[in-house]
Amino acid sequence: MGSSLVKIDVHIIFHVKKTSPRLKVDDFERIWAYIGGIIRNTGGLALQIGGVSDHIHILSSLPKTMSIADFVRTIKIESSKWIKNIDDKYQSFAWQNGYGAFSVSPSAIPDIMWYIKKQQEHHRGKTFAEEYHGFLNAYGIEYDDRYVFND
Repeated sequence: MGSSLVKIDVHIIFHVKKTSPRLKVDDFERIWAYIGGIIRNTGGLALQIGGVSDHIHILSSLPKTMSIADFVRTIKIESSKWIKNIDDKYQSFAWQNGYGAFSVSPSAIPDIMWYIKKQQEHHRGKTFAEEYHGFLNAYGIEYDDRYVFND
């Protein structure tokens, strides 16, 4: 085989560090756009980005030359550096250490995109912890709560 052909779609979720300032709604659009640029620069394809003040959801195709760990690390490092420069209120901004990454079947992409678009509405009735536990349980991931939400 002469070339490497890869199509791995992943739903990534990570939280703002507990001691960090929360993201403001007025800044969402430009933050999501900037993260989309980071993804594009790695060779990935951002399909949908969204979230609320304390966490973010990213639906993306994984770059064929990066591990998921390197991909998420790049997104978090580059975006946090940039967010700190948006406004003085973000000088101490940081993402949490961990993340969740969940495989997405091509047939589920429209539903996941819609889910990410509706985050503001979704979180009127559900906390981040409830949402994240739902993903972990749906994917059969064993976890210890002492470490899941520990910055």
